[in-house]
Amino acid sequence: MRPSVLRIRTAGVVVLVGSGCSLAGGGEVDRPSPVSEPSIVLRPERVVLEPVHVAYLAPPVGEERVDELLSSPVMRDPEFQQAVARWIDYWQNTAQPWFPDFLRRMGAFEETVDSALAERGLPPSLRYLPLIESGYSTGARSHASAVGMWQFMSGTAREHGMTVGAFVDERRSPFKSTDGATEYLFNLHRRFDSWFLALAAYNGGPNRAQRILREQARIAQPSDSVFWAHREHWPRETREFVPKLVAAIIVAQDPERFGYELVAPDPPFRYSTVQIPAATTLDVLARAAETDETEIRRLNPELYRGFTPPGREYSLRIPEGKAGVFAANYAAIPSGERMTVVEHSVETGETLSHIARRYGISVRDLQAANPDVRPRYLRVGVRLTVPILLTR
Repeated sequence: MRPSVLRIRTAGVVVLVGSGCSLAGGGEVDRPSPVSEPSIVLRPERVVLEPVHVAYLAPPVGEERVDELLSSPVMRDPEFQQAVARWIDYWQNTAQPWFPDFLRRMGAFEETVDSALAERGLPPSLRYLPLIESGYSTGARSHASAVGMWQFMSGTAREHGMTVGAFVDERRSPFKSTDGATEYLFNLHRRFDSWFLALAAYNGGPNRAQRILREQARIAQPSDSVFWAHREHWPRETREFVPKLVAAIIVAQDPERFGYELVAPDPPFRYSTVQIPAATTLDVLARAAETDETEIRRLNPELYRGFTPPGREYSLRIPEGKAGVFAANYAAIPSGERMTVVEHSVETGETLSHIARRYGISVRDLQAANPDVRPRYLRVGVRLTVPILLTR
């Protein structure tokens, strides 16, 4: 008689765990019976728990699609399953105060992410990558200065078509960053021919990944198994990255089973677009759109300085259906009132830091509003434009 296993189907993912194994308790996991197929494949069913007496899965048929990440042979490695179990415990317990907010925010952007992944033929399960990177927060910033939903460093962001400048940081844009992230992931997988290695490179950098492979697995064909076999050579965060992601997928696809109450997801990101001809502060734009500044900031998170960039037109997102009223209201605003600003005449002994503190803004905001001013050669009598951001 074949040993009994537990089959966990989580809204598209099937996980086989051998008798006595635990996914939620973090305890010792027994070695499952040999399998001839990957232990995780895509299935369309909702979550069920049921005992079965087969230790393998038949390949998907018909229109079902195998998720290349979740169908990795490493998924049936007992030590990998133990690592996943530890992270399930983390998402179920330690992360309980904030995980519901992660799922709620995901609702606004999952359509964008799903369509971008499908366009490049990437595994659908990567929709959960922003969940563990940033909690689907466009304004997230790491201790290493990675920014946005996909946690891009500035150099990598620029390499993938994002503007990172004094006025606009498109790492915060859900659209530009998602397009850049899916392009980056596609290129990493093409380079390393393994989703585990591609994700390790995404987290720890492709050059580091290449160096580790060169030093530890020079003659081995790149694969998920190579990553896991040499995991002790990766930084701890990178070593845990894939198990952390797989565990988040299992919990996020059926949060109720792991003790969470269902929360209403944020509505999909909907908006109208208007062209702004000149630099304008967001409070003025909000009045023109007959909404509040918080909503304009939510729709345009890349405008982190509080105003549209000077010297050029800018495509601004406003609440859906407001384009007509916005055009009429904006046209009625005198050009001199489109930025909430004051002029400051530099006095003896003043520096940009002194002036910024006086008006309660950052030095970077002050420099951004006066790009031609050289801080080391600030002359008495020079008139500076000081943006006053009414809501910060």
